[in-house]
Amino acid sequence: MTGHTVLVGLSGTGKTSVGRRIAALLSRPFVDADEEIEERTGRTVRGIFAVDGEPAFRELEAKVMADVLAAPEPSVIAAGGGAVVTDTTRKLLQQPDVFVVWLTATPEFLASRTTKRAHRPLLDGDPVAALSRLAEARADWYAEVADVTFDVQPPHRLAPKSEARDNIAHALSGMVRDHESPT
Repeated sequence: MTGHTVLVGLSGTGKTSVGRRIAALLSRPFVDADEEIEERTGRTVRGIFAVDGEPAFRELEAKVMADVLAAPEPSVIAAGGGAVVTDTTRKLLQQPDVFVVWLTATPEFLASRTTKRAHRPLLDGDPVAALSRLAEARADWYAEVADVTFDVQPPHRLAPKSEARDNIAHALSGMVRDHESPT
């Protein structure tokens, strides 16, 4: 696999933790898009939402995604949960040299993982209802860009992040073989 690997999915699916594991396994740099936005602006995601609103945040997010996907060195990228909302970002994610992994789980499970995290402004109030609404609104966009989908939800998985990492690595190795074989 010669291009970038991007993890997409709702808040709480483990894009950052799984992404770090994949990057280590592939010996590639790791980029968390939300962390990159905070580093570039000197502001938190929550602060940008509160002061500038979601449209301004999505604009920053699209710029960051364009920049990290334009980098010549292949990396593993944890996209923000709403990165797929922006048409230009979806087009970038559909490039042939970008491998997109959609991490999934139920809104109830995700809410149990996200309630302690203050940087997720769209989940204020009732996180299960918010995640249900976001899942419904974004499902087609995630499906549009995804090359593979992985359910990261226990209890049927004993080590969901490790299993996701291994399954993603297996999918990537298949892509390398397909890329190297003559057509």
